[in-house]
Amino acid sequence: MLILLVAWSLATLACSAEPAPRRVPDTMAQRVLPCTVCHGPEGRASNAGYFPRIAGKPASYLYNQLINFREGRRTHAAMTHLVDYLSDAYLREMAEHFAALDLPYPAAQTQNAHPLVLSQGQSLVLHGDAQRRIPACVACHGAAMTGIAPAVPGLLGLPRDYVVAQLGAWQTGKRHATTPDCMGQIATQLTVGEISAVATWLSAQPLPAQPRALPARTTDWPLECGSGAQ
Repeated sequence: MLILLVAWSLATLACSAEPAPRRVPDTMAQRVLPCTVCHGPEGRASNAGYFPRIAGKPASYLYNQLINFREGRRTHAAMTHLVDYLSDAYLREMAEHFAALDLPYPAAQTQNAHPLVLSQGQSLVLHGDAQRRIPACVACHGAAMTGIAPAVPGLLGLPRDYVVAQLGAWQTGKRHATTPDCMGQIATQLTVGEISAVATWLSAQPLPAQPRALPARTTDWPLECGSGAQ
């Protein structure tokens, strides 16, 4: 009987004791955990999904996109819900957090694509189409296609379907940038086949040993862009 009373007393004490409070560190890494649900741990989304990598992208590019989601120039219900009530200063902090992450990239996603598709995509990315006044992708995104600071993103390490979807969104007017929208001008001149070829070639390329964006350029840009390229 005494043993039962002791056991009952211990059980009562255990139930009545309050659990120790859980302490969560107040850091930006902790605050942006909701972003990693879609963009992957630390924003390094794998190349197998639809959502883009945001780790290591230029800070001003990330900031511009957060502003675009908040102000309706880009549409995605979950993104709009996350940023709708955040201030410019807080969005800048978020962008700078992800931009500072220097993490490994996955291997190139696309394998064994048709040589003719790869050739067409490579030609547009590296040379553009002068007759249609379409500049080469490398003219703005850098010779290594890793982006140019402070606001031009890299094009490598992105899922093929994501690249197709974004060019398609510019074509159909579902995505905009600050006027003048140079990417909108370019995308509307591309055919569906050309968009597919560009996305296929880009997603088949490995990242260079140094994948960070190049320093800000001082030479002229091929088109006037309102997203901070100048």
